[in-house]
Amino acid sequence: MELRQLEYFVAVAEEQNFTRAAERVRISQSGVSAQIRQLERELGAELFDRSGRGATLTVAGRVALEHARAALAAAGAVGQAVGEVADVIKGRLTVGMVVGCTVTPLFDALAAFHGAHPGVELTLLEDNSDRLIDGVRGGAVDLALVGTAGAVPEGLETFTIVSERLVVTVPPGHPLAGRSRVRLRDLAAYPIVCMPLGTGLRTVFDRACAALDVSPAIALQASAADAIADLAGRGIAVGVLSESMAARYRDRLTALLIDDATEPALLALAWRATHGPAVRALLGHARRAFTPV
Repeated sequence: MELRQLEYFVAVAEEQNFTRAAERVRISQSGVSAQIRQLERELGAELFDRSGRGATLTVAGRVALEHARAALAAAGAVGQAVGEVADVIKGRLTVGMVVGCTVTPLFDALAAFHGAHPGVELTLLEDNSDRLIDGVRGGAVDLALVGTAGAVPEGLETFTIVSERLVVTVPPGHPLAGRSRVRLRDLAAYPIVCMPLGTGLRTVFDRACAALDVSPAIALQASAADAIADLAGRGIAVGVLSESMAARYRDRLTALLIDDATEPALLALAWRATHGPAVRALLGHARRAFTPV
């Protein structure tokens, strides 16, 4: 049994797909399949149910996954410990970023880190916040910039970048344009364009609506603030954004604070409490790059 086999096994389990796992570990799909088959032969049990379109863990696979992750974490800790003693940081870091984010200080932090530690291989991936948080918890992602609703993700360390309220955005001439504030029930008469499920902004909006038993008409969803603003500006739907996002479009849209959506939307860096010197070094650059709230 080799560590690379465990790495491929964990990748397939998390991606639930051999093709995506192969892209993640950067070898061919046939290579991943062959190594998994060899691991199964050594263990004497099939780890995946391959009868469907994806790769689903068998009972044996679910049992093996926890131990495989632990073995990989232990192996990584050995290298990190030696590197820390030798004052050399090497290895690989996977950094996540919520889809549609344009917060460039993260790139400044990555560039500064790369300049200081060229021996570390950096991987940047985009996804929605829920999946990134799951990735951090599971160890597939080392550090992620995510949107959350009002509270830090359970079991993770965080550094808050932005904490602000939701607003709705409308173009000139819209029936709501003459107001400065609205309530959620005021939006019931209009179609809404907002972020998709799994994003921090959408979670804040959905929670506020559920608390007041309001059922808005979510007509459109977009992952980028620019797309939401463009659709709102064309009068197709009322846009839901954060205050700082909406401020970028003040030349063509009116932003109205939602009085009864008081839970803040957070943009934060999230990482596991148990982390190595590479994550610690990147966090130092990130803290310098971002201006805390």
